[in-house]
Amino acid sequence: MITALALLGYAAGAAWFAPALLAPLTHRGVSVRAGLAAWLAAMASVLASVALAIGLSFRTIAADWPGLTQALCRSVAGSACTPEVYGSVLYQAGVLVLAGSLTLAGALAAWRYGRRVRRSRAQTRSHARAALLVGHAIGGQDRTVMLDDPRPAAYCVAGRPAAIVVTSGALAVLDQSQLKAVLAHESAHLAHGHHTLATVTRGLAAAFPGVPLFTRGAEEVARLTEMAADDSAARTNGRPALVAALIAIATGAAVASGGLPGGAFPDPGMPRGAMAAAARAVPERVERLLRPSSPARSTAVTAALSLALAVLAAAPTALTLFLAG
Repeated sequence: MITALALLGYAAGAAWFAPALLAPLTHRGVSVRAGLAAWLAAMASVLASVALAIGLSFRTIAADWPGLTQALCRSVAGSACTPEVYGSVLYQAGVLVLAGSLTLAGALAAWRYGRRVRRSRAQTRSHARAALLVGHAIGGQDRTVMLDDPRPAAYCVAGRPAAIVVTSGALAVLDQSQLKAVLAHESAHLAHGHHTLATVTRGLAAAFPGVPLFTRGAEEVARLTEMAADDSAARTNGRPALVAALIAIATGAAVASGGLPGGAFPDPGMPRGAMAAAARAVPERVERLLRPSSPARSTAVTAALSLALAVLAAAPTALTLFLAG
């Protein structure tokens, strides 16, 4: 039982304090892949710890219910917990209520997660089918379509098949090289399964509202996947074209590949569940593309994230083995 309590304590600590460790390392996208891996490892570590704790608790309940109630009582009250206390009907009933409440809370979280994932998948697949049905094919690819909409936007939606959507408003402000960069950005999202990461992390945020690791983690994963797609597009189409395209779509004004206009970055208005070229953290992404980190800083951040990843991945198993031994 001590092991289960320790695992729950670790899970609570990581869920509340891991974001304070990871966010400064990943916010600027210095090492995108390591950042994604660290955030996902933190979430998996917390979930695994809770699952292990629940499994150990149920095993103890089945094997030694009196021992469990005694351990719980003494972990709270210490020597004041006498056989008369933990053997009383009132105390036993309280433990049953606590166990039932925790089970119900877990079931509710699982239901919220499943509902969010199902809704997200249904929305994106429905929008992909509709876009492919009513849109006009562009770019020489069947899955890339143009929709008549004056608002500049470009995004991809997962489906069977998936679709990349560019509005007429975006085509009006992009030149050919910028359009290629935007399409490369969206293709990178689809090729690397970024929509799956978004669906999973948003589902966890919905299942555990108010838990910093999952709420902040979903935001950071979304930011990092955009930066990962930026890197892919920049490698094949160059940074200037991509930067100009991001700003043009965000501001609604045509931009030469060397120009940087001022102004606000309005919401381009794409559906929920879509992954858009210029819908998230545009100023930070532009700054990152224009002023990449030095090799020394990149190496240091990657090393720090790799260490955090190793600790988070090993913590549940190491804690269990240590206490069991």
